[in-house]
Amino acid sequence: MAPRGATVPRAGCTLGASALVVFQIHNHPSQAARVGLVSKGPVTAFLCLLLGAFTRGASPQQAFRVEPDNITVLEGAVAVLQCVVENPTGVVQWVKGGLLLGPDRSIPGFPRYSMTGDLSKGEHHLQIVGSRLADDADYECQVGRSEESPGIVSRTALLGVLVPPKLPVFKEYEANSTVTWVAGVEYRVTCSAGDAKPAAAISFSKDGSPLPDVSSRVHSGSSEKLSTTEAVLRITPQSLENGKRLLCAATNEAVSAPVVAGFTMNILFPPQPPTIEGYKRPEIKAGETLKLTCISLSGNPLATLQWLKNGEVISTSWETDDTSRASRSLLTLSIKPEDNLAQLRCEAGNQVSPLPLPASITLRVVFLPTEVSILGSSSTPENKQISLSCSTAPSNPPVQLRWWLGWRELTTTEVTVTEAAHGGTVTVSNLTHVARREENGLPLTCEAFNEAVLFTRSASLPLSVQYPPQKIWIEAPPLDSRFRAGTKVRLTCFASGGHPAPRLIWIKDTKSLKEGTQVVSGKIVSKELILTTSPSDNLATYRCNASNDGKSPALTAHTRLRIQFPPLDVKITTTAKEVRRGQTLTLTCVTGSSNPFATLTWLKDAEKLKGVDLGRKPAEFGGLSTSGKVTLVATSSDNGRRVTCQAYSSVLAETVNTFYKLNVLYPPEFSAEQPAVAQAVEHGAVELPLRVSANPPEMTCSWSFRGETLIPEGSPRHHLRAGPSLAIWNVSRADAGQYRARCQNPEGQNETHIQLHVHYAPSIRSLGDPVYVDLGAAAEFVCVADANPTPAGMFQWTWLGVEERSLEELGLEPEASGAVGRLRIREAQRAQAGLYECRVDNGLPPPARGSARLIVRFKPEIEKGVGLGKVAVPGDGSSPAALQCRAQGVPSVQFSWAKNGAPLHADNPRYTERTWHEGTWHSSTLTIANVSAAQDYATFTCRASNALGTDRLDIQLLSTSRPDPPTGLKVVSVTHNSAALEWIPGFDGGLPQRFRIRYRWPGTPSTLYVDVFPPQTPAFTLTGLSPATPYSVGVSAHNPLGESDQGPSVTVTTAELHVEEPPIPEPEVPETEAPALPPALVGGLSALGALLLLSNAALFTCLLRQHQASARPGVPEEAAGMRKPSAGNEYSPGEAVNPAARHTLLDSYSERSVSSEGSFVGTWPGYVPGRGYQPRLPPHPERAERETDANSTDFGVPAPWLSPSDPHEYEDVMEPGVYEELGALRPQAPAPFRQGMLPCQDYMGAYPWRGWSLAGSEDPLRIYDRVAATPPPGADEELPFELRGELV
Repeated sequence: MAPRGATVPRAGCTLGASALVVFQIHNHPSQAARVGLVSKGPVTAFLCLLLGAFTRGASPQQAFRVEPDNITVLEGAVAVLQCVVENPTGVVQWVKGGLLLGPDRSIPGFPRYSMTGDLSKGEHHLQIVGSRLADDADYECQVGRSEESPGIVSRTALLGVLVPPKLPVFKEYEANSTVTWVAGVEYRVTCSAGDAKPAAAISFSKDGSPLPDVSSRVHSGSSEKLSTTEAVLRITPQSLENGKRLLCAATNEAVSAPVVAGFTMNILFPPQPPTIEGYKRPEIKAGETLKLTCISLSGNPLATLQWLKNGEVISTSWETDDTSRASRSLLTLSIKPEDNLAQLRCEAGNQVSPLPLPASITLRVVFLPTEVSILGSSSTPENKQISLSCSTAPSNPPVQLRWWLGWRELTTTEVTVTEAAHGGTVTVSNLTHVARREENGLPLTCEAFNEAVLFTRSASLPLSVQYPPQKIWIEAPPLDSRFRAGTKVRLTCFASGGHPAPRLIWIKDTKSLKEGTQVVSGKIVSKELILTTSPSDNLATYRCNASNDGKSPALTAHTRLRIQFPPLDVKITTTAKEVRRGQTLTLTCVTGSSNPFATLTWLKDAEKLKGVDLGRKPAEFGGLSTSGKVTLVATSSDNGRRVTCQAYSSVLAETVNTFYKLNVLYPPEFSAEQPAVAQAVEHGAVELPLRVSANPPEMTCSWSFRGETLIPEGSPRHHLRAGPSLAIWNVSRADAGQYRARCQNPEGQNETHIQLHVHYAPSIRSLGDPVYVDLGAAAEFVCVADANPTPAGMFQWTWLGVEERSLEELGLEPEASGAVGRLRIREAQRAQAGLYECRVDNGLPPPARGSARLIVRFKPEIEKGVGLGKVAVPGDGSSPAALQCRAQGVPSVQFSWAKNGAPLHADNPRYTERTWHEGTWHSSTLTIANVSAAQDYATFTCRASNALGTDRLDIQLLSTSRPDPPTGLKVVSVTHNSAALEWIPGFDGGLPQRFRIRYRWPGTPSTLYVDVFPPQTPAFTLTGLSPATPYSVGVSAHNPLGESDQGPSVTVTTAELHVEEPPIPEPEVPETEAPALPPALVGGLSALGALLLLSNAALFTCLLRQHQASARPGVPEEAAGMRKPSAGNEYSPGEAVNPAARHTLLDSYSERSVSSEGSFVGTWPGYVPGRGYQPRLPPHPERAERETDANSTDFGVPAPWLSPSDPHEYEDVMEPGVYEELGALRPQAPAPFRQGMLPCQDYMGAYPWRGWSLAGSEDPLRIYDRVAATPPPGADEELPFELRGELV
């Protein structure tokens, strides 16, 4: 058997995992069989021996020069399996895990696979880009058999793909987090690294140091060839490991550095015991401030601190310092005596401390007694013994006590010392002493002292020795004094001697008084009583008592007052229980006590009554009571009135009164103010008032109308109001009439009547419509109204015509009588016909309105005027003619037509009549079809008839001709440079006509013409005239067939131009002896200077214009003699075109030259604009709608015919585009040379330079009205050539 990969004479054989065996039968070379994949082994060896036997002695065979070797690559890297074939004659392809990849070098289906190398050298390397785990397999390079050589198979090469482990994952914790552990406790950490090939090795480290006690196990990964490693670490953290990282590292052959994941360890451990700083001295005085600091080091977390005093928490605030890893708490205490022997403790701990860690100190406080107090009363009667006790507050160390009376030490004392709280002591001293009167007021002092600490403190109180007062007296008015009630009286009581100061008490009769304030001044005591006297003070006894201990008899003094007062009250009584109208009533009046007595007076409202005096009797407070009575007869008007009893004191000039209100019973009574008439507005509401009274006031009232009782209950319109008045809602005219009201109470009944008038808005009952009247006859409108009230001026008449005209202007007379209004027409006129309104207004809205028409009947009147009696149409049998006839008449007008006196028959198909009406106007149009000159040129008569008469109009049907001349030329207005004209157009000859203005002024050799625009407008404003100049103005008409005869002429003189020159102040010229120039010489020199300036300006303008003309395109001279015929009238040679008009309609009508090089020069032929003519005009100077440059044309270039200072005083009437082609050409015509004008010569011939005349005004310029519409198309285009005119 040949070695693997050796050359075999007829076949190649390899020992790969599989082989493609190709063999050939010598006897049958065309037959070949391909054996698929076969496994290596004995069968392969046998086949190789068999192939070798058949191939001995053949030509050089294909063999492997380089066979693939086992390689290992990292995942994602490029793998290359080498294969070089010597003498390749068969197909080369690769096999992956028994799968043929195909002979194509790009290896379709495997985009990452390709065969690389130089084919000429037999290189067929397999390159795998981006190696994956799926590429991990065995590979073979196979070469298929050919005619020259058998197939060969390379040895099997293994491609190993290494996969790095994934990032380790912790099972119990999260990577890159902080894990909190407690020091000394064992924990389990599980770390896994998955999907690696080969399996990853896992290790743990802490701060760079590997950790032991790690157990690992490997299990399959997410796919068949991947493995996952899981490691478990058991660790017991210590406090020193706090903040360090615990790392899990995974590594295998695919990585150069371990894949690491970890977390930070947060180790909790208890702090160190605290220490207290700041307490250095053995003792501290009360009142001082003690500052202590508690410090605890280390611990995680840092310790929490708190202060306790005698087991009670007094502070829980602290601060931490992470840099020094310490906790601090500052305690500030204000030392008090009770802090003596107190224990201060600072406790430190955190969440892992089993018990708080303490530190403590005991305070030694030195304190003195805060107070010295004396117990017992220092007040005693004279010659009595007093007992007092003096004690101190606790102190450390103890103090001594001693007594002083004034400056004398008392020795009758007994001293004791006892222990107190907080380690202190209390000293007590008891004193006994017999008091005498002369010791009263001396200070009694207890002094506490300690000589060792230089301390002393004392308490003192005055010694009070009691003895009775010595004297008492009262200051009061004399006993015979008299006071009016309400007067203020001062009583003062004085007492002297005694200790304590005596207490003064005022007593009135037997009642103690609290008023007044006791005042002590030295040894005298006083108490003032200020009284506002009252009747009870009359003859009352005021007593003052003085005492100070209640045991000795009180000293006393007294006085009396005499008080005058009016009656205390007044009362009126009667024996009658009820009083009725007409009964007699007796009233009795009794006053209360008064001093002196009072007199009685009786009043009924303001009426004084005569009473009877019943005398006087003694009363309280030492006064007298007065009695009296009065008798009266009761009336209904007395009900509710007051009877007053006045008690008058003449001494005091004061009155006290009371009243008795009369309650008189009577039946209903109506007031004198009860209205008898009431007014209401229709559809409104009204209240019929009742002014009724009764006693008792409870009464019932009923209303009746026209004999029927009104029942307000449930009625929608009648309602009772307070009073009881009757309210009527939605009043109608039927409610007008007399209403009766009847009222009754237990005392009787009564009734009254009220007349109700109902006002309502007007309405028109009748108004004749229409009213017919013959012209000149009399008629009247009668308007009958229904209204209440009917005031004068209620009727108003108005004419409802289009124009506002008053009745006076129409000659109408309004009249009115009550509810009837009339409008009289004396002599009816046609102008009075129309619609009239009758308006009735009585002040209650809405006013009534009615309209009626006045129809003035008159016989027909046919409209006649210039041009209405002629109609012109061609008589060629192809054109229709319409004859119009309008007539005004009432009643309706009927039309009839006749031809040359013979009536026209309706059955003639060539004649059609159409009739219509517009108000009083009636129209008839007779249409003649296919007018023939032989048959239809005749006189047609229109007859208009109604019941009142007939009118006729003759209309001539003619052939088309020249127009008739206009008539009625008049001047509407005149200014200094313009004249407004109006005229009446004549018959137009059957064709559109236009008008032309002719005018001239004295001194001009020819007449100037201006065409009116719009052409058919019968009005025109001639502008550009000279001030204060007479003008002769005329108007004519022309149509395509010719011009009318000369129309009327008028003479108009323009107004003067008033120029107000500002006053020029004359400069003050100093007087000199040189002679002044004559005024004539001065004026001549001024005129000469002005003339020179104007000449220079004219010469400069001429040069400028010649320069502009030389710059324009040349005009062929032969064009000057060419003419173009056009429609129009012929002008005589003497009627030259006004050169000062610059731009007239002649310019606008000039046609363009046939030559493309320029336009005609010389005499300008007339031109009728076509239908597309749209003239462009700049704004009129008098109505500037937009600002334009006055010295420029429509094309924005300066007008060559104006100097820079000339205003643009005309409007261009031109066809668009004409002047673009004409350039600067202007019409040439001779102009008269007048004095004051400067001629100017250009290359085109003599052109008049506009100068200054003797009148100082410029030549008139033509001004055209603004274009209102497109001008009518020229009708001459339809005429034969011989009928067309020529404009000269």
